[in-house]
Amino acid sequence: MCLTRRELCFLLPGLLPVAANLQTLAQEKSLASGAFSFDKAPMHVANHDSQVRMMLRGKLATGEGIEVHQTTLPPGGAPTATTHHHPHSEMWLIREGTIELTVNGKNFRLEPGSVGFVASNEEHGIRNVGTTPALYFVVAVGPGAELQE
Repeated sequence: MCLTRRELCFLLPGLLPVAANLQTLAQEKSLASGAFSFDKAPMHVANHDSQVRMMLRGKLATGEGIEVHQTTLPPGGAPTATTHHHPHSEMWLIREGTIELTVNGKNFRLEPGSVGFVASNEEHGIRNVGTTPALYFVVAVGPGAELQE
């Protein structure tokens, strides 16, 4: 079906409210602003007896997925058995302990106050190389971040 310019101009005012409603629906499904208390964050035990507290998970108003969790990783522990990659990017914010971040075969030592970053689809892994538990936050942003476990 072909529309003339006149017919298209006639339909355009009717489409604007529909477009506005779609934007409103997208904003309603996005993560709400607020505070996310450590004490109320659900905790589960993962690989190597690491404790993971899910702080927040959802979609940003701009459409990207986001997930933030805090992990307590015992000495020698690693949250995954092997290096891996995924479409979203990840950032580690180290609070306590010493972590070794491996990105594409290169190792980086992260101590308290350090930040590690891995871009989308880069091969990576982390492990606690210290003698005490490591505490760190992970911030994942991008496709599928809100779905990861």
